[in-house]
This record gives sequence, C-alpha cells and structure tokens, in this order.
Amino acid sequence: MAHPLVPPGETPPVEGSIAEAHQERPDGGIWEHPYFWLGLVVIGSLVVAAYFVARISGL
Repeated sequence: MAHPLVPPGETPPVEGSIAEAHQERPDGGIWEHPYFWLGLVVIGSLVVAAYFVARISGL
C-alpha cells in the first residue's frame, strides 16, 4: 500500500543533523604536542651518541 506524500516542512531533528554546534574538546596538554616528544628523543639520542664518542676517544 502506498504511503501518502508528505509536503515539505521544517526539517525535524534527526541523527546526523548539524543544526547544533558541537562541543570543543579540551586541550590535551603536553600529550598533543609532538615537538616536545621529538625534542626529548633527539636530546636522548645526542646524549647516548656523546657517551659513545667519549668512550671511543678515550675520555
């Protein structure tokens, strides 16, 4: 049985509606700053490399 056509009207609030603004999530702090972690890795690598250079050069 065919359903009667519904005339267009105001869009009802349904899933996927973008009518409401989303809430911003809070800043993740230090965990969302990859340059900090990259800096730690680079500094650690330089310290380990300096240790081996010192051992090889007899210091």
